[in-house]
Amino acid sequence: MAVVLFFVAHWALAIFVQTFFLHRYAAHKMFTMSRGWERFFHLATFIVQGSSYLDPRGYAIMHRMHHAYSDTVKDPHSPHNYRGWWALPRMAWGMKYEYEAVAYGGEAPEARFDGDAPSWPTLDRLGQGWPYRLLWGVAIFFAYVALATSWWQFLLLPIHWLMGPIHGTIVNWCGHRYGYRNHATTDQSRNTLPFDFLCGGELFQNNHHRHSRRPNFANRPWELDPTYQVMRVLALLRIIRFPEQASRARKVADDCRPARAA
Repeated sequence: MAVVLFFVAHWALAIFVQTFFLHRYAAHKMFTMSRGWERFFHLATFIVQGSSYLDPRGYAIMHRMHHAYSDTVKDPHSPHNYRGWWALPRMAWGMKYEYEAVAYGGEAPEARFDGDAPSWPTLDRLGQGWPYRLLWGVAIFFAYVALATSWWQFLLLPIHWLMGPIHGTIVNWCGHRYGYRNHATTDQSRNTLPFDFLCGGELFQNNHHRHSRRPNFANRPWELDPTYQVMRVLALLRIIRFPEQASRARKVADDCRPARAA
């Protein structure tokens, strides 16, 4: 059971830094924080994601593209652009290719998608390098050696090593294929779970695509976004500030807001 608890705890922490720092902060600027706290959460993302660390700037660019071109041929990670039994792995590989292109400078993004994202060049280069990824991969492996009580627990290792990309694949595959819709949008976004315990609120895709600047991804009384509840505590502690507490330029979010259905 120790391995399972380790896996679940790491899953929860990894999805939190992804949705809180990479998604809601880096990509959408749904709230503000001081330079010191930005560095703190940047470092936390670097440590928690480990072998599957995602550069905030690269993530932000790709995600802004996703909103602007949601479920069209230009969408870098729409499940509706892939067919056949191999559609899921092809989408995951496509997301990897597009992320690496924009994160490593192989592709120049549209100007409206770039800028105003956290940058820590030394840390980001280290986090995206193979020595760092392999070091974390080895550390996780030996943690399993120390904690595992049965052979089947080692089957969790590949998921553990690739946790960040797997989170993104689940959110974009399920959140644009399965579930219900609260809002009419021009894309195929869905709310997969009314209480998103699996991905920290990320599976409220329909709500988010309709209100891309709203920090609470839950829209209905019976929906619950757990990450937003943590954010409320952080706001009370004055670690972050929501838009009603402080003004901030919103040009990036406006450029990338999804169109409303007629």
